Amino acid sequence: MSDTGLRERKKRRMYRVLSDTAIRLFVERGFDAVSVAEVAAAAEVSKPTLFRYFPAKEDLVLYRIADHQEEAARVVAQGPTPAEALRRHFLAGLERGDPVTGLNDDPEVLAFHRLLYGTPALVARLYGHLERSEEALARALGGDLEARLAAGQVVAVQRVLAQENWRRIAAGERAADLRAEAVAAAERAFELLAGGVRRLVQPSSTAPAPVTE
Repeated sequence: MSDTGLRERKKRRMYRVLSDTAIRLFVERGFDAVSVAEVAAAAEVSKPTLFRYFPAKEDLVLYRIADHQEEAARVVAQGPTPAEALRRHFLAGLERGDPVTGLNDDPEVLAFHRLLYGTPALVARLYGHLERSEEALARALGGDLEARLAAGQVVAVQRVLAQENWRRIAAGERAADLRAEAVAAAERAFELLAGGVRRLVQPSSTAPAPVTE
């Protein structure tokens, strides 16, 4: 393995160690009750080292879902239409219990979701993550106003579906018992999207070019 590859692996490992350490402490004691210095000490690094990886305390938590930020933008090229690609991808996530769909009742996942949705600073940071996801999807769909409108609706639908699944599981329902209803809700939601937004029912490569003078 090259030195560059080894350095990259070490860097990714450090991201995971710092994030996992922080989340464990935040779940145990609460986000506001744990300082960045305490996270650094628990991970056996200096505070400046931690800040080189995570500029903000909230980023330590959001790192766990950071790889989903441009996921929708990558997915739209994988189906006959953007809507169908997104539908298949979300349904596949439900099938495997991907935590980002909300349909997962593993105790560690539940603890993470309680931390995320129960901490105002993290919820605010999460909306920034969703905005960036929306921007990336809009670019993949063509970047014009119609693309931005479509992307906003897709991100909103995915968020509402996931939060509904999470709400019901947090109230005591089991993921296995909820799956059929979650799939039906997702099918209906993406049907409405495909029927209501023209950009989602045609391949993004065939999207009309913006009019120029």
